Amino acid sequence: MTAVVIIGGGPGGYEAALVGRQLGADVTIIDRDGIGGSAVLTDCVPSKTLIATANVMNATGESGGLGVVIDGQPAASHLLSVDLGTVNTRVKDLATTQSQDIRARLIAEGVRIVEGAGRLNGTNSVFVTTPDGDEKTFRAEAVLIATGARPRELADAMPDGERILNWEQLYDLDALPERLIVVGSGVTGAEFASAYQGLGSRVVLISSRDRVLPGEDSDAAAVLEEVFARRGLEVIAQARAVAARREGDGVVVSLQDGRQIHGSHVLMAVGSIPNTENLGLAGAGVDTNNAGFIRVDRVSRTSARGVYAAGDCTGVLMLASVAAMQGRIAMWHALGDAVQPLDRHLVSSTVFTSPEIATVGLTQKDLDEGAFRGDVIILPLGTNARAKMQDQHDGFVKIMCRRGSRLIAGAVVVGANASELIHVLSVAIHQRMTVDELASAFTVYPSLSGSIAEAARRLHVHAE
Repeated sequence: MTAVVIIGGGPGGYEAALVGRQLGADVTIIDRDGIGGSAVLTDCVPSKTLIATANVMNATGESGGLGVVIDGQPAASHLLSVDLGTVNTRVKDLATTQSQDIRARLIAEGVRIVEGAGRLNGTNSVFVTTPDGDEKTFRAEAVLIATGARPRELADAMPDGERILNWEQLYDLDALPERLIVVGSGVTGAEFASAYQGLGSRVVLISSRDRVLPGEDSDAAAVLEEVFARRGLEVIAQARAVAARREGDGVVVSLQDGRQIHGSHVLMAVGSIPNTENLGLAGAGVDTNNAGFIRVDRVSRTSARGVYAAGDCTGVLMLASVAAMQGRIAMWHALGDAVQPLDRHLVSSTVFTSPEIATVGLTQKDLDEGAFRGDVIILPLGTNARAKMQDQHDGFVKIMCRRGSRLIAGAVVVGANASELIHVLSVAIHQRMTVDELASAFTVYPSLSGSIAEAARRLHVHAE
């Protein structure tokens, strides 16, 4: 029986462990911070649970047009409030329960779980220090490193857990920030800015670039900025925060141009750094880049024979879904099963703002820069019958196809349910479907997914 040792119990680690057991390996997970890792305990699960409450607040506050009344008045956001203490209790309880459920599944499948900090001892053994100071060594024919990442910190804006916060500390707040400054307009910053605005905070989002979500589709980002402006969320663009300090009962954020932004709290969302220190990587011959991320190939191999890595510690598309797939791929490869290397163009992702932004495949930027020749259609969701019934006006479906073959190359969906709608387009790209093949499949009427079929139909080219 092949011995597999996994360092880290997040999605990359626990999904790899399940595949390892499925393929008959003897699997040990060395876990320091809790099964599920940051994805379950401090990041994805908590943040999306918080966002679920914010989405209810947004939907209710904008439901006056549907005839909803509150105390005899048309529903409006100023008539609603949220008990953040209750919300955060639910957030943390759900995260803990999810972690316990995953742990129970691993144990039921025969995975050995060892609490402690692991590090490589060469390439075929792992040295572990347990919380009570005991030391153990586990022999391994294959090792997977899945230690994740943590919030990046600025020297002049160090989190204190009270007023200056990183995204792991938000869930200890028992009262809604009166005026929340969010530093960073990437995915994490945009999601929390959107969520806290929905919960009732006044939010200021500081972006070092000329727009929100500079790495996402520009049409999608434009829709989000319009919604932010309509809801009163302030965006300060082309401004770089250099420091944050407490002042009385609030905070002051200093910008590079000398401006001072005042608020009650500040969230620092300025990226992540990998948890790759003290793992014995250099001694085992595992290469890292200048930022400390572990270098891996498309089947999750590191530069050291028998050592694999998965998840945020590799810096390859820092998504829980990618971490999980990297972990599975590592086990399939290590244990001799059929394996399909990771293809970044098949990865679907979502920004869980309100509205959501979901993407898959090649991008508008790829098309504009000539990476492929193609055609594109944008169909506003506001023209969709179901969207009208639900009083949804914001968003669109965008499909790009290759010229000639008409193969679907990329897609963007912006809307309340974009994270669910993107899957059919992900499958279409994975299965190399043409726009005509996608359009020929039945959709329900009325449905938001009907706009996907309609967009595909509009990309049909009549053969002469």
